[in-house]
Amino acid sequence: MATSPKDTRGHDARAESGLPRERLVVVGNGMASLRFLERLTEIAPGRYDITCIGAEPTVAYNRVLLSSLLGGEVDEAACAFRGLDWYADHGIRLITGAPATRIDRENGYVRVGETHVLPFDRLVLAVGSLPIRLPKPGMDLPGVITFRDLADVAAIRKAAVQHARAIVIGGGLLGLEAAVGLARLGVETTLLHVMDRLMERQLDHHAAALVKRAMEARGVRVILKADTARLEGDGRVERLVLADGTALPADLVVMSVGVRPSVALAQAAELAVGRGITVDDRMTTSDPRIFALGECAEHRGQIYGLVEPAYEHAETLARHLAGEPAEYRGTALSTSLKVSGLPVFSAGIVDTPDDAEAIVLSDPGAGLYRKLLVRDGKLIGAVFVGDIAEQGACKGLIRSGDPIENVDDLMFGRPVPEPLAA
Repeated sequence: MATSPKDTRGHDARAESGLPRERLVVVGNGMASLRFLERLTEIAPGRYDITCIGAEPTVAYNRVLLSSLLGGEVDEAACAFRGLDWYADHGIRLITGAPATRIDRENGYVRVGETHVLPFDRLVLAVGSLPIRLPKPGMDLPGVITFRDLADVAAIRKAAVQHARAIVIGGGLLGLEAAVGLARLGVETTLLHVMDRLMERQLDHHAAALVKRAMEARGVRVILKADTARLEGDGRVERLVLADGTALPADLVVMSVGVRPSVALAQAAELAVGRGITVDDRMTTSDPRIFALGECAEHRGQIYGLVEPAYEHAETLARHLAGEPAEYRGTALSTSLKVSGLPVFSAGIVDTPDDAEAIVLSDPGAGLYRKLLVRDGKLIGAVFVGDIAEQGACKGLIRSGDPIENVDDLMFGRPVPEPLAA
């Protein structure tokens, strides 16, 4: 357990009046939690006596870089956002490697581990989500690993020895990243996906086909419509058997079939829970002293598993706890990433509805694909592969609902202004 206490900078009216500062405990030390702490200490320095606790033994790090870390493109230091000195400089007590085990709402404290108790006036739950394991035989065999955090990366790299055969289950973003990372290590890698295209929530069939080709160019074998029946092995995983009876040899199986919000702590405290911890537009739970943000939060029936909504949660809650008006109304989802070096962007609706027009530019040879979905002169969806220069404009139009002024500008890019004549 590591801590970094220091006197808080700044001041506020409560401190000047001689009243003790409110005790704010933040459970979770991931990307959403750090963004919240950054914004709160910027907007209202010194307003709260802050303690942040995290189950992992490290400071917050960039999960987006996990595949690059797995593949050896970056080291662990490159994944870190802030050092211990930042927490100390902002008066935040940081406790790492210590999971919260109980919330006592009646007496206002959080239990950390078995014995340590942290009293709170306000509590923020940023406990993230848990990786899903398929409920199939053999999933508990040694050699079956999830891909979610630094410990998973270390376990995968240890198992990915020379001549190992790896199978990644799941063709979403994390699955693709895990497969690419393993391929960079020189491991023979097969990616299985139960659907008929990769990243089906973000890509249409044409875009997904380009991504599949890019994966295969990096040495990843991709099998679609692959329904895992069971894993087999004597003492550790040795093979994966598909529903059609096909047996695939495997020394390592990486499970990346999705996540579910971490709600056990909230449930035990009898907070309102749906699929996630239920929050209102100010990220407040059913207890007005307790808030939730990031992947564990459910807002208006929606759960988000992406960084952008989590950062918007953090901004809203920081402003609210600073005493400023703030409301979260939901996030128009978009995805922007590189798959095997291939830029990919999608936002809004992906598959073409009957009442919308699809405007398409496709050059498979160049790995270029652009699709705009237009309804009543307004952009409702966009999918780009290969060149995503106009992603910002597309995101703005989808979110605002403003009419499109010039479709060609979105499809081909805005013309570069000519220099003024001398």
